[in-house]
Amino acid sequence: MADLFDSDAPAPRASPPRPLADRLRPRVLSEVIGQEQVLGPEAPLGVMLASGSLGSLVLWGPPGVGKTTIARLLAAETDLHFVQISAIFTGVPELRRVFEEARHRRDNGQGTLLFVDEIHRFNKAQQDGFLPHMEDGTILLVGATTENPSFELNAALLSRAQVLVLERLSLADLERLAQRAERELGRALPLDGPAREALLEMADGDGRALLNLIEQVAAWRVEGRLDTGALSARLMKRAAQYDKSGDAHYNLISALHKSVRGSDPDAALYWLARMLTGGEDPRYLARRITRMAIEDIGLADPQAQSVCLHAWEAYERLGSPEGELALGQAVIYLALAPKSNAGYAGFKAALREAKRTGSEPPPKHILNAPTKLMKEQGYGAGYAYDHDEEDGFSGQNYFPEGMKRPVLYAPPERGFERELKKRLEYFAKLRSRKG
Repeated sequence: MADLFDSDAPAPRASPPRPLADRLRPRVLSEVIGQEQVLGPEAPLGVMLASGSLGSLVLWGPPGVGKTTIARLLAAETDLHFVQISAIFTGVPELRRVFEEARHRRDNGQGTLLFVDEIHRFNKAQQDGFLPHMEDGTILLVGATTENPSFELNAALLSRAQVLVLERLSLADLERLAQRAERELGRALPLDGPAREALLEMADGDGRALLNLIEQVAAWRVEGRLDTGALSARLMKRAAQYDKSGDAHYNLISALHKSVRGSDPDAALYWLARMLTGGEDPRYLARRITRMAIEDIGLADPQAQSVCLHAWEAYERLGSPEGELALGQAVIYLALAPKSNAGYAGFKAALREAKRTGSEPPPKHILNAPTKLMKEQGYGAGYAYDHDEEDGFSGQNYFPEGMKRPVLYAPPERGFERELKKRLEYFAKLRSRKG
C-alpha cells in the first residue's frame, strides 16, 4: 500500500465542475424566478403552504420553467421525503418498490412526495396504480407534464390532483436569471446590449436552455463585447418548441384558424410561419386552410374555396419552399374575405333535423312513379314542374308530410350572401303567395 506521504502516490482526482444550471438551482421557493401565478402569496401554492394543506399536484408547462425544482422545494418546505422517477424509465416493478418504501416511511412517521416526470407517458393502468396510494396518504403525488393533462391523464387521477399551469419565462425573468448567473460566474457576459437581448430570445422561454447558452458564452476568450452578428455566428438559435402530434400542434392551428376568422392577415401569416418553421406538413395546412374557407367564409365569398384549392395544387406542383408562398397568399385572402358561417350552421342544423325526424319519407308528389303500382299509390300525383310555372317556381312542399318547415340557412348581410339573402326573401314571398 502506498504511503500517504509518498510523493509518488497519485494525487486525488479533482471532481468535475458542476454545470451552471445545477449550481444555480434554487434552495428555497422564494428564489424561483417567474411563476408568480402559482407561487405568489395569493396563488395556489402560496395559499396551500401558508395553510399547511399541500395536496397532490400536476405541474403542466413547457420544458425549463422549474417543474422539477418546484417539486423538490415543496418536499423541503413540508418535511416530506423527496423521491423522483421518470415515466419513461420506470416500469411496474420499480413502481411497486417505490410504493412499498413509501409505505414503510409512512409507518415510521415520514411522508413521501413522489415526483413523476413526464407523467403523461404512463398508460391508463399505470396511472390508476397511483390512486390507492394517494388516497391512503402513502404518497403525495406531484406529476410534471408538457402535454395537456385533459387529454393525457385519467379523469380519476385528475380528480385527485390540482393542475397548476407553469408558463414560459418572460424576457424579464430570463434577464434576472442571466444576472444571477453572472454573479455566480464572477464576471459579466462579453455581449453588447442587442446581443444580450438576442441571447435571451435564443432561450425561447426556457431557463435551463439559457443557462446552458450562458455557460458556452462565458467560456469564450474574447476581447471587448460581441455584437449580435458575432453571437449568431458562434451560437445556433435554439429550435422553437413544436411537436407535430402534441399540444403545441393543436394550439398553433387553433391560433391560425382564429386569426383568419378574426380577419387579421398579419397574425394569420405569423402562425402559419410558426407551424412551417416547426416542421409541420404543408399538406396538413393546405387541408386545414381549405376547411377554414368552407367553415368561416362559405358563400359570403364563393371564390375563397377555389383560392385554397388552387394554392394546395400549387404546393403539390412546386413543393417546398416555393409552394408555401401559395399557402401564405391563400391565408391572406381568407383573412380579408367577408366571413359567414351560415352555410356551416345550416348544414349542422340539417343534420339535427335529419336525426330528429328519423325515417320520414319524402312527400309522394315529388317521388318518381316508374311502375303502375307506384302510380296507383299516388307517387308523383300533383307534382308541379317548376319550369312550367310562372317565375319558374312552384312553391310546393319538399319536406316530409306533417313536418313543420324549418329555417336552416340564414345568410347574413355580408359579401355575396347579401345577394343570396335577397333571393331567399324573394322565394319566401312567392311561396307565401302561392300558399
